[in-house]
Amino acid sequence: MSQKATSIRLPSSTAKRLDRLSRAIDRPKSQLINKALEEYLEEYEDYLVAIGRLNDKNDKIISEKEMRKKLGL
Repeated sequence: MSQKATSIRLPSSTAKRLDRLSRAIDRPKSQLINKALEEYLEEYEDYLVAIGRLNDKNDKIISEKEMRKKLGL
């Protein structure tokens, strides 16, 4: 996997927390930042899909009860 460097500025309180956590779990700060960003992007992408579906007038929304019945639960 290729990598690309990006520079960011963090508030000092966030930078201190990152430093402490990095030392506490003996992991590089870049690894922690990358993992956090990956998780954030996945969540945000899921959010955008959900919003798109909610705004799609042709996408039928069913109740939890209907879904359980369809799944045989």
